[in-house]
Amino acid sequence: MKKENVSFPYAFVLLGFSEFPWLERPLSAVVLVSYIFTLVGNSSILLLSLVDPRLQMPMYFFLDNLSLLDLSLTCTIVPQLLANLWGGYKTIAAWGCITQVFLFCWTTSTESALLAMMAIDRYVAICRPLQYTLIMRSWVCVQMAAASWSSGLAYALLQAILTLQLPLCGHHTLDHFFCELPVVLKLACGDTSANELAIILASVPLGMVSPLLVIISYTFIARAVLKLASAEGRHRALSTCSSHLLVVTMYFGPGLYLYLQPSSKNSQVKFMSFLYCVITPMLNPLIYTLRNKDVQTAWKRILQSQGGVIF
Repeated sequence: MKKENVSFPYAFVLLGFSEFPWLERPLSAVVLVSYIFTLVGNSSILLLSLVDPRLQMPMYFFLDNLSLLDLSLTCTIVPQLLANLWGGYKTIAAWGCITQVFLFCWTTSTESALLAMMAIDRYVAICRPLQYTLIMRSWVCVQMAAASWSSGLAYALLQAILTLQLPLCGHHTLDHFFCELPVVLKLACGDTSANELAIILASVPLGMVSPLLVIISYTFIARAVLKLASAEGRHRALSTCSSHLLVVTMYFGPGLYLYLQPSSKNSQVKFMSFLYCVITPMLNPLIYTLRNKDVQTAWKRILQSQGGVIF
């Protein structure tokens, strides 16, 4: 039978991880714990930067933006995922679906650009230390962050508008745990070339230029570190970059894996998206907290002050 073209539906069915019914209960526990740690960890970084003047520096300004992105992404995806795992009625309203498409495109594309800005900040800090405060002025940092957010917003708005105009086929079942754009496009009966062109155009600055800027920045950083005479100086320089480099690897690594395996199964795509939406936002604040002495010191000062108030 010929599939019927319909307008944007009232609701979608999210299959989630229903092909692994034995996994849903333990996975829901993992998601819930990760969600709590993500909320606490990223909110703590934002709070620390507000109350501790020593953390009001360019590096921590960009880290605040990263934490805000992780919170936005997590709060967009995880509540629906938990409802999907706990309940047998796996649906999402149309407005919720298009909101997920919009916010997922916005946060992920913004984070790609922001990680490149953070790499530039580390390059200036290590390769131009005497000019760091002059180059990375507050207004410059605000402009860099604004460019990241606005580029992601423009892309997300474009995709949301194009998606709303798509004629969809009769069934409204998505083989995913949230409304990711490529999965929604599979339901379209009409021409999706405009959406695909927008994805390709966005992949150039966000999927290619951003990683390239990171690679170039760390190439210059590595050359500068190797020229340092003392081992202590090299260790200090590398310690300021290790957290960011690890976060960059976790962000671009899964995407590169899927790119190199274009025929990946739906289950592989879902588990990679699970890493992006659930695990990475939880690990980012842990990485910066465990490997950053300034953040650790700020926590100690707050805990000591609270202890002094209590006792």
